[in-house]
Amino acid sequence: MLSKRIGIDLGTANSLVWEAGKGLVLNEPTVVAMTADDMRVVAVGNEAKEMLGRTPGNILAKRPMKEGVIADYRVTEAMLSYFIQKVCGRFYFFKPEVMICAPAGVTQVERRAVLDATLSAGAKVAYLIEEPLAAAIGAKIPIAAASGNMIIDIGGGSAEAAVISLGGVVVHKSVRVAGNKIDEAIMVFMKKKHNLYIGETTAEDVKLKIASATVLSPVEQMEVKGRDSVSGLPKAIVINSTEITEAIRPVLLQIIGAAKGVLEETPPELASDIIDKGIVMSGGTSLLRNFDRLMTEMTGVPCHVAEEPLLCVARGTGVAIENLDLYKKSVVRREWMVKLVISLIDW
Repeated sequence: MLSKRIGIDLGTANSLVWEAGKGLVLNEPTVVAMTADDMRVVAVGNEAKEMLGRTPGNILAKRPMKEGVIADYRVTEAMLSYFIQKVCGRFYFFKPEVMICAPAGVTQVERRAVLDATLSAGAKVAYLIEEPLAAAIGAKIPIAAASGNMIIDIGGGSAEAAVISLGGVVVHKSVRVAGNKIDEAIMVFMKKKHNLYIGETTAEDVKLKIASATVLSPVEQMEVKGRDSVSGLPKAIVINSTEITEAIRPVLLQIIGAAKGVLEETPPELASDIIDKGIVMSGGTSLLRNFDRLMTEMTGVPCHVAEEPLLCVARGTGVAIENLDLYKKSVVRREWMVKLVISLIDW
């Protein structure tokens, strides 16, 4: 086959690209830097993330995805174009086939926006797969089996809990609360408790280094630098892990609430399967320390984190596009020519 097949996990925090036959080829932050006057793209990914909160007035650094869906269509299209060019080369004759994922609870308008942005970015054919299905495929769960499997994919912008059986989603719940809301909770806590303004990057650093879903023993500490909200001057303070556990708990309870909601609506036969197999956790936020323990305590169902949880959705999209005949019932397809005809009719 001359045209490449690519799977893209277009996440709120990070975007991963999986190429058929090669595996993971790209893993970069979902951030784009543009000029303020003519909205020309200056940087994408790692380079753009370094600019967050540090740009001069003539450059804007922004995240085009919010809570799992497209917040800025034009910027998302530019970013997808950058990803496709990185994989296929700057000049490519054969357009690639691209599979992209979206949260299970998105509207038809949001689905169409993702597919159209992918086609406009340079894809010949765009496929859409639901995020929980992609995560389950990536976590090596046999989704086609006539038994219930439950997965909760917790990313940067949204958490998706779903029960899967016979290749489809039986019950799902989506909350637009995940890793970014944990960062926000840390920022709000620092301002309220310590009168210290900190940025997104610092809040994420705190989350990665000392945050835990349950109280740690021994307690861990770290120094945090920011701007004093009273004097307006730079300031450094020492905080501990117990404070952060308390600050992020309300956010974690909302995510666990989605899992509980799914379990309450699951048919009895599938519920018995889930009790036996447990809940699989995927996505970057599932790596938060002791989150699986807290989830087990609150739901009463054993939970475990999937192997390489950050890669589950990307691997799932890649496996699905490599084996389209197996997963064709689980994906939505849209071609470049179809989009062109619809555009001409609208015009």
